[in-house]
Amino acid sequence: MLNFFSKTILRLLGWQLDIVLPKEKKFILIGAPHTSNWDFPLALLTFWTLDLRIYWIAKIQMFHGPLHYFFTALGGIPVDRSSSHGFIDQIAEKFKQTEEMVLTIAPEGTRSKTRYWKSGFYYIALAAKVPICLGYIDYKTRSLGFNLIVYPTGDIETDMKIIADFYSNIKGKRPQNQGPVRIKNR
Repeated sequence: MLNFFSKTILRLLGWQLDIVLPKEKKFILIGAPHTSNWDFPLALLTFWTLDLRIYWIAKIQMFHGPLHYFFTALGGIPVDRSSSHGFIDQIAEKFKQTEEMVLTIAPEGTRSKTRYWKSGFYYIALAAKVPICLGYIDYKTRSLGFNLIVYPTGDIETDMKIIADFYSNIKGKRPQNQGPVRIKNR
């Protein structure tokens, strides 16, 4: 029922779905660009069109009071961005303990313009030995979905070029807030 409801709402709003999922039952799903609060409800509607349990990461500040229970029920995992304390290893271990897991991450980390993407999604995928599925919301074409699967090689610069090429023509709701698809050199 949720599947039908979500597809109907998206269609009524004029959105088209374009979904290609990896054959694996465990993967990282990155979502970009992330330039508006509207990205979250559109992403949820897209997830609900699928028969997948989606987990997502968001800043801990979103999980206060009754919203904690609501967001956790929707698959939310709160993260304290002021502290990294083995986060990549913890999430990689969760992948290893489950038979199915789809973890969604917005690598821009904010709706504001950034100079770099956060690289955690890449290192989680590498540590967990899972592919990265590229998700998008393109307000220019009113399409959203998951369309390309990248298997991380360990050569992050080469892999990020593939990712950057994929997102090069995709426009967020507020394109002026889109930063370049690149990570900071360590």
